Amino acid sequence: MPPSLLPAQFPSHLRQAEPASIYAVVGEDDLLRDEAVACLKTAVVGAQGDAFNSNLFYGDEAEGPEIVACALEPAVFASRRLVVVKGADKLPAKQAEALLPYLECPNDSTTLALVAFKLDRRLKFTQMLMKSAVVVDCSPPKESQYVPWLKAEAARLGIKLGEEAIELLKESCAGSLYAARRELEKLASYVPSDRSVTAADVAVMRGIEPGASVFDLTAAIGAGDRARALAILARNMESGEAPLKILGALVWQYRRLWKAKDLMREGGRQVEVARAFRMDPSSVRAFLDRVSERYLMEAFRR
Repeated sequence: MPPSLLPAQFPSHLRQAEPASIYAVVGEDDLLRDEAVACLKTAVVGAQGDAFNSNLFYGDEAEGPEIVACALEPAVFASRRLVVVKGADKLPAKQAEALLPYLECPNDSTTLALVAFKLDRRLKFTQMLMKSAVVVDCSPPKESQYVPWLKAEAARLGIKLGEEAIELLKESCAGSLYAARRELEKLASYVPSDRSVTAADVAVMRGIEPGASVFDLTAAIGAGDRARALAILARNMESGEAPLKILGALVWQYRRLWKAKDLMREGGRQVEVARAFRMDPSSVRAFLDRVSERYLMEAFRR
């Protein structure tokens, strides 16, 4: 069975060997999918592209036989041709089934890339594709991978992120790499190169009113300040923030609180929790005591 690769492994894969006949670029992150396709295009037809040997189809418009006919054509004055099908998960069942014979016996001089947000693994088409293709897994990065990506992207743009800026970017961009890249590009043109990016800088670029982030909302709830919590919530709603995004960010904060409580109960040091929450170590115990485990359980249930 062909290998499954992470986006970070894909450039090395293409440098080490000739491109494969079939790729499945699959995952929910738009930026990772687009970058994988761009990398593949450079490897097969060059950075500038090749109009004679490069074809693009869209799953909700294309017909399976048309894609197959294009993939079977020989390359023109080149060693390979590239055929990309974006939105392959939107191919109607009949059109997807028309690709099955090709997946079993592809043209050796063509690279066919099927790009999808998500594939239904119950379908025969998906099962055949997974057996035939080199898979590039473009799932959103895990939390442990997201911060290193942010720092590396910031370094590429010539800026350095402060810890609070990282936390606010994570919250406000909701894990979207495209959104985070746009914010970093704005910050690179706004923040002087001789200092680190602060949370205030992020707030200015995002148009977030100071004192109205999910961190402030969590703190107000933890302090039992109902009026302030409702005021912060109202400000976010009035500025157009999606309710589910606010809820998701709040749950993320609660999850961190619960982890911090577990760490303390298992003998962890206050300084470790303080570092995670950017607090004075002497204030950690009082902060965690504001929210009981019973309250957290009820909050998650709700």
